[in-house]
Amino acid sequence: MAEDDVDSDISDIADALIVTNLGDQVFDDVSVKEQFEAAFKGYDAGVTFNYLKSFHRARVNFTSTEATVQARLALNETELCGQQIKCYFAQVPKLSSDEHLHPPKPEKMFLISPPCSPPVGWEQMPESEPVLNFELIAALSRLTPGEAHELHPPSASQPSIVVHVCEDPEGYTQHPIVQTRCPEHK
Repeated sequence: MAEDDVDSDISDIADALIVTNLGDQVFDDVSVKEQFEAAFKGYDAGVTFNYLKSFHRARVNFTSTEATVQARLALNETELCGQQIKCYFAQVPKLSSDEHLHPPKPEKMFLISPPCSPPVGWEQMPESEPVLNFELIAALSRLTPGEAHELHPPSASQPSIVVHVCEDPEGYTQHPIVQTRCPEHK
């Protein structure tokens, strides 16, 4: 039973390692590259290598998960080719029976106006009603010209606040805007 637990734990691990902190000589010098590869071929003869020079890394692909685990345990944080390397398990690819990509889940609400290319099933939502302050509208409607309206009654420490609504005087007209005369040109 303990062996079954180990097998189930190993099945979650990929058959590849990502080796980091490689020196430039691994990519440039053939003898150093062979020395690097020999360290991993001791755990699996069918191992393959993918070098990522700009990242100073290599992907090491094994034929079995057991060999991957053994190489990781033995070579992680050891000095190899003049550098202390680190070994990480590569991510396990998630296999799916569907060969196509799926669109991301719609997590955000769309704007009220329709998007340029609306998704299937998108419907125009009615706009919400405007926010009206009915108390303010009622207070304004009670104000009539020519009367004084007390907004705040007086207290021992504060005076009252009174609004006097003014009417336009009779015969009041706005003054016309007089155009300024253009100066004479000489």
